Amino acid sequence: MGQVPHAVAACHLHDEGMGDTTETFTISPEAAEVYQARFVPAIFAERVPHLLDVAGVATGQAVLDVACGTGVAARGAAQRVGPGGTAAGVDLNEAMLTVARRLSPDIEWRRGDVVALPYGDAAFDTVVCQMAMMFFAEPVAALAEMARVTRPGGTVAVLVPAPLASSPGYSRFAEVVARHAGPDAVGLVGAYFALGDLDRLQAMFADAGLEVTGAETRGGHARFPTVDEFVATEVEGSPLIDRIDDATYAAIREGCRTALAPFVGEGGVAVPFDCHALAGRVEGVTA
Repeated sequence: MGQVPHAVAACHLHDEGMGDTTETFTISPEAAEVYQARFVPAIFAERVPHLLDVAGVATGQAVLDVACGTGVAARGAAQRVGPGGTAAGVDLNEAMLTVARRLSPDIEWRRGDVVALPYGDAAFDTVVCQMAMMFFAEPVAALAEMARVTRPGGTVAVLVPAPLASSPGYSRFAEVVARHAGPDAVGLVGAYFALGDLDRLQAMFADAGLEVTGAETRGGHARFPTVDEFVATEVEGSPLIDRIDDATYAAIREGCRTALAPFVGEGGVAVPFDCHALAGRVEGVTA
């Protein structure tokens, strides 16, 4: 998670469907490699089964992973669908796709924007989108485009973080940020909780013509070796890093060492936060 211009975290989340601002979020191949090595195991890999379960991904299906980044959800889908199915990934950032191709050359990876996916109508049984929709400039249009490339009776499923208030670790982090950088700073580090209201998310599905067929909230964690590395991810991966001085940053780190101490164990820090997974059926006759 975090803001792309400043760090690797979740850069593929911010470059889809952003219109003329997309170039702002271009990252280097080196940054994409760091993303895969550090952030995928720390945050994203744990969430894949949740998304695929709610989406109903099964043997033999054709599945598309939208805003795929380095492809962790697409790889999970490929394992589930087996040799009789197919998995593909689409992302706007070419550096992310380069890493995805290196890791899984047998999966189809394409560059494309979420509001103009490079596929024909009804091309997939299931389309999934992990930890990305909250950053799309036009989320309803993105859902409608995902539905377009899904067969009638097929499924579109997304996974997004639940409200900040339901995530005690991130809530404590936000309190520390507010204390040292001001209350307005919380919005800079917490944008990924923007779609935490499940009712609002369901309304977006309805507006996109999708019939909600499944909704589930599960717990999970952001895992890092130390609290300082967690803080670095969240602060340096957001616009906040450009708006605070060194002393404020040091105070945030120190405050988080105390605030997040309950989440520190032998394996490092595991900061809990919940996520919603929501699935919707594409209108039409089930094939």
